[in-house]
Amino acid sequence: MVDTTNGDEVRPQAGRSAAADAAWTPVTRSSTYELVIDAIEDQIMSGALAVGDLLPPERELAARLRVSRAGVREAIRVLQAYGVLRSEVGSGRGAGTFVAAMPSAALERFLRLHVALSNFGRHEVIETRILLEQASASLAAERADADALAELERLLRVMDDPGVSREDFNDADTAFHLAIAQAGGNALFSAMTGAIRASLRAPILDALTEVARWEEIADSLRAQHHEILRAISEGRAEEAAELTAAHIRHAVAALPELGTDRAGS
Repeated sequence: MVDTTNGDEVRPQAGRSAAADAAWTPVTRSSTYELVIDAIEDQIMSGALAVGDLLPPERELAARLRVSRAGVREAIRVLQAYGVLRSEVGSGRGAGTFVAAMPSAALERFLRLHVALSNFGRHEVIETRILLEQASASLAAERADADALAELERLLRVMDDPGVSREDFNDADTAFHLAIAQAGGNALFSAMTGAIRASLRAPILDALTEVARWEEIADSLRAQHHEILRAISEGRAEEAAELTAAHIRHAVAALPELGTDRAGS
């Protein structure tokens, strides 16, 4: 290339990157409410906000963050849905928007929807379920109290009823596995187990409806449930975990449709 002003050859600048000639596009701006969520999250993560703390009033928070009140209002609505904030209307000390302990229902709903809508393969969900429920069964064998064992026995009686419908069996089965997670005393395990089981409820029920050897399969599942409960009640943690993993794998093998990934997953 030649410089037209003096005829000298123009050499490339030292260290010049080819990326300088790349096509750059503007970055996407975050919505105002997302920026407000980020700001509140930063305060929680830093420890400046804790459970029970009161947020500044909407007008004051908008002024501090230099955003619109509409953005603050939308952020609060989103964080309420997540279970991170709770709002109390009225006046006085009990009114306002507070940081809340995330209830398990909010976490379960969040996980359930993402498991159901995202591109997780069903086999991945089942693998995760096996790992979670193994750990829960082991913990339950170490920690389950008399009330927890009584609830597990009650659910077994529901499934043992010869006249139980497939849907009621499935619901009692789900409740049985969730009760084991709760007996283990790990709230996060319980929430995740509940979310995964809820996301699998429809495909499990469809598979149970279509299977031809229902009574045979139900009898084998009943027997396995009793073995798991026996191991838990006798404090045999390792065996309870092994029996739980084998039970889930057996159920998937007995219900082939359950192990088939959804289209697009």
